[in-house]
This record gives sequence, C-alpha cells and structure tokens, in this order.
Amino acid sequence: MSLCEHLIDIDNVTLSHTHVCEECAKTNSRWVHLRVCQTCGVTLCCDDSPNKHMTQHFHATGHPVIASGEPGERWLWCYKDEVFTEY
Repeated sequence: MSLCEHLIDIDNVTLSHTHVCEECAKTNSRWVHLRVCQTCGVTLCCDDSPNKHMTQHFHATGHPVIASGEPGERWLWCYKDEVFTEY
C-alpha cells in the first residue's frame, strides 16, 4: 500500500510529552490509549476510550494524521485517507 500525501508530508513525528489525554484530564475521565496529532501536537485518547477525543479532534479541526502516544508503538494513521504506516 502506498502512503497518502498527508503521511508523506510528515518529516518528524511529534511524540506525547504529557502521557495523559488532555481532554479526559479536564473532566477526570479515563482513557485506554493515547494518540498525538501531527498537526498541532495535542495528546488525546483513542477510539477504544469512552470519549474518543482524538477522532472528535479530527472532525473539529481536519487535522488528518495521528501517531500512537504509547511507549514502544511507532505508527501513524491518516484519518482522511484511512492509511496506516509504521515508522
């Protein structure tokens, strides 16, 4: 599978520095896994989490690419083109 233009545009992967979902922390909610927006750097929860904050962020902003915020995981996902790649 080839990479989409959004993934090709990623030169440096932004990693999570907070290790918490920034939105869940505001409401004392729980999360399962963390994702990092590669456009603005926000760290939010995954779709297995009750609030699905990263998907909400994509729909609100259009920021297409996320990286895993989990230690040891090295992958990117493009919401817009539904393309996955490891790095």
